[in-house]
Amino acid sequence: TERILVLVEEIAPNRIIAEKVSSGNVSEVARIHSEKDGYIQRHLVERRKDGLITISFANVVKLPLVLLLKALGLESDKDIVTAISLDEEVQEEVYANLYEVEVTTKEEAIDEIGKHVFKMAPKEERTDRAKKLIDRYLLPHIGQNPENRMEKAIFLAKAAEKVIKLHLNKIDEDDIDHYSNKRLRLAGDLLELLLRSILLGKWGLITRVTYNYQKLTKRGRLPPLQAIVESNVLTNQIVSAMAIGSWVGGRTGVSQRLERSSYVKTISHMRNVLSPLTSTQEHFAARELHPTHWGRLCTSETPEGATIGLRKYLALMADITTGITEKESKLIMNILQKSGAKLW
Repeated sequence: TERILVLVEEIAPNRIIAEKVSSGNVSEVARIHSEKDGYIQRHLVERRKDGLITISFANVVKLPLVLLLKALGLESDKDIVTAISLDEEVQEEVYANLYEVEVTTKEEAIDEIGKHVFKMAPKEERTDRAKKLIDRYLLPHIGQNPENRMEKAIFLAKAAEKVIKLHLNKIDEDDIDHYSNKRLRLAGDLLELLLRSILLGKWGLITRVTYNYQKLTKRGRLPPLQAIVESNVLTNQIVSAMAIGSWVGGRTGVSQRLERSSYVKTISHMRNVLSPLTSTQEHFAARELHPTHWGRLCTSETPEGATIGLRKYLALMADITTGITEKESKLIMNILQKSGAKLW
């Protein structure tokens, strides 16, 4: 049976998308999908109706943003205010957040984050785990080393500025359905995610090999390679994912049986674009035709029923560009600097 991996539509990573919401005590929110090497960490910067700005990421829930900025190196109130904005109206909104956080030094802020997340741990362990959390899971696309903390602080300050300006009606909210805010995962990207999950996941092949080796070497002899490595794990999991269509991140229907009833049907099926949104909910805005679909997606082809507007098809003349690697990005930046361009 011939099978294909359909294109999967996702929100563009590593950018700040701000919008107004009307749920609970939150009035504005900025979403950041930080991606590095196929690993995605979702961040949520929220402005409450009382003016307090919080951030949620990994296992951190609604941490005061000012506290995190202090832990990242912006210790003084003046540094925090100027990093967020030079606009006086925006700065007025920031002052209310400064009064909510009583810590004054970076070390105190890191310890406070440790108390927020790892309540029962001793102080030294709590501090170490908080530093590890900040370096590894906070905005990993910027970097995962201590020297990247200040850059992360500036990025989060700009996210806070965007949320406040949206509240003050100084900017319009971002259109999440605009196709500049979307990216398509092709077959190669999807297979990379699957392979990375099989090898490096929580119970992945590397973890199993390490566990088997440690278990067998406790007996005082060096075990053979065949006893350490499970030879069929990689093949079985790839074949299973291709057969069922269930993919990393809870996606379903990624692998499908290729439609061969006619040549046009085959071409159409191979250019299928799958939305991550569930078909059981309304999602009116996501289902509607957007002006930015013109020339990129077919404006008339979509199935009737529950998946209308969520299942789309790539236009026949559309071309998909691929991103550049971090190494290529640094090379371009070096060329620009040598040409006289200044980095901001």
